[in-house]
Amino acid sequence: MKLSREALLGAYRKMRMIRAFETKLGELVAAGKMGGFMHLYAGEEAVAVGVCTHLSEIDPVASTHRGHGHCIAKGVDVHGMMAELFGRATGLCKGKGGSMHIADVEKGMLGANGIVGAGIPLATGAGLTAKMKRTGGVAVAFFGDGATNQGAFHESLNMAANWKLPVLYVVENNGFGEFTPTEFVIPVKDIAVRADSYAMTSLIADGMDFFDVYEKAAEALDHCRSGKGPVLLECKTYRFAGHFVGDPLVYRSKEEAEDWIQNRDPLLNFETHAVEASLVDSDDLRRIDLEVEEELASAVEAAEAAPFPDLSEILTDVYVEAAR
Repeated sequence: MKLSREALLGAYRKMRMIRAFETKLGELVAAGKMGGFMHLYAGEEAVAVGVCTHLSEIDPVASTHRGHGHCIAKGVDVHGMMAELFGRATGLCKGKGGSMHIADVEKGMLGANGIVGAGIPLATGAGLTAKMKRTGGVAVAFFGDGATNQGAFHESLNMAANWKLPVLYVVENNGFGEFTPTEFVIPVKDIAVRADSYAMTSLIADGMDFFDVYEKAAEALDHCRSGKGPVLLECKTYRFAGHFVGDPLVYRSKEEAEDWIQNRDPLLNFETHAVEASLVDSDDLRRIDLEVEEELASAVEAAEAAPFPDLSEILTDVYVEAAR
């Protein structure tokens, strides 16, 4: 499936925005301007964008604690995201959600989630809704390798396969569950084989290669939309930063990280492939780089100037009636 030049530049813009957004967050946390745990998505951009490039607003996405990249790839407003991370009233969730609970239902982003694997059953339910209402949509669940050891993962896949739900399960296998190497806790080399237990189709993609993820996601989504049931797509990737900002990274070698960062960077891979194939020009990419930096600087400035939520708002959007 070929992408137009405009679509390719759009995909690069989203990957570049994810990288710049996460880099800026790291700087803001280090400077003491932003609090709370921050789990950065840098290095995994090709997965989110490679999948979400196929999606529209009728295709809901459930994210993870490392959810900024999924939000940006799904088209969520960067200004609203930044304000939310600053805890400001202009944030997507009025400053009450923060990093691990960003959501924008109008864009089909069901939300980030601080519980490992909790987005998987949410996407399964969204897939059931799509099937019953015949919306034509496909629900997508992003989750990490560690989440595939959760009961919610197996229960959801079993249900989705049995009912042939239109759900794409995307496991972002970045080699570590928090601080533990995947091979220490998962006995199979390819997590994708776990789909066999549920008679489910599975695919494996190079998560550092936008074009491979894009092609595999197209195949998977076509399968889901055709009524053939769910698909498990394993994307083998790598997070460039630690599990969270401030992670001492004592569980992986410097040499390992440098090899991935220097030789398998998804943005550099995209540029090399696209420019050598004469699909885009380097000048176009550099222009996008500058535009992204300007937009991000504007988002930070606006967020810092925005007000905090008023105390009177403390109980609004809380769905359980307050005790009297």
